Amino acid sequence: MGFAGKTSNISKGLIKPKLFFLFTFSIGKMYMSRIEDDIQQEIFNDNFSKAIVNLVYTSNYLVQLMQSLFKPHELTLPQFNILRILRGQYPKAATINLLIERMLDKSSNASRIVDRLEAKGLVTRKQCNDDRRAVDVLITAQGLKMLSTIDDEMIIWEESINKLSETEISQLNHLLDKIRG
Repeated sequence: MGFAGKTSNISKGLIKPKLFFLFTFSIGKMYMSRIEDDIQQEIFNDNFSKAIVNLVYTSNYLVQLMQSLFKPHELTLPQFNILRILRGQYPKAATINLLIERMLDKSSNASRIVDRLEAKGLVTRKQCNDDRRAVDVLITAQGLKMLSTIDDEMIIWEESINKLSETEISQLNHLLDKIRG
């Protein structure tokens, strides 16, 4: 969900410093913490076990921060994920199967999420021309506008939590890919 190189409303001066302060103040811990201190456990079986616990803990920490970012927009992380996928497909529609394949959380119910997004006016749904059993989902102008607003907030959020250099970020991405690969 990175926005590297994107000219934002922050850099254009369109988002007020007060919003940045309130946002960074509200995200919680702004200091370096150790997993041992955060979960009050000093001893792990080995460094790999410690890393796994640290990954899970950090993942949950980031998810909680993102949930607080999306809450004012009455969105969940899976809903945001589907909107981002649909924006990437725009102006083409996406099938539910495509959404399921590309979602970050494979356990989410894409059909139910699309139902909720449609009720909010953020997506539309129609029968697929190529396959009558499939449904095409398309992001609406309202959905695109909401994502644009969230993009600006996401940039502020990312800047406020990023404590890594570009080299460290590249290393982290490589290591995470290696774990999954």
